[in-house]
Amino acid sequence: MDVHSEEAYASLPIDETDRKIISILGKHGRISYTDLGKEVGLSRVAVQARVTALMDSGVIERFAAVINPEKVGIAVSAFFNVEVEPKHLQQVADVLENEPHVTSLYHMTGPSKLHMHGLFTDHKQMEMFLNEKLYPLPGITSVDTQILIKRYKSRMGIRL
Repeated sequence: MDVHSEEAYASLPIDETDRKIISILGKHGRISYTDLGKEVGLSRVAVQARVTALMDSGVIERFAAVINPEKVGIAVSAFFNVEVEPKHLQQVADVLENEPHVTSLYHMTGPSKLHMHGLFTDHKQMEMFLNEKLYPLPGITSVDTQILIKRYKSRMGIRL
């Protein structure tokens, strides 16, 4: 198999050039392949092939715009610690991951905890979400809600 084929490349661990590409894309997701190539010392074609391979292998999951919630009328950002009976954990997670208000959902250590973040236009919308969507789910034993007061830092992706 040719070492430079897409299949061979996708199975290789990422190298320092890939790490540089990922770091730059994490800060400047709309950078052109030409400019990205200049930053890492590769041609446009070579850097495009690497980005494609990183996407195909699942290292880069997706590209997205980061929106400031306040600028689009979303006034309430809240974090929830949801305790669920173990036999209902997967069912609850499946429902919540498809809920539009839920922006992130994690299974955490502890007594069957789900940690969740949600965005709402106002407190009334959050209350409706709690009463109509979250509380009626089977196996919910407790919900701890914390409302964000001020965002100092929000980082997407990972630091390599």
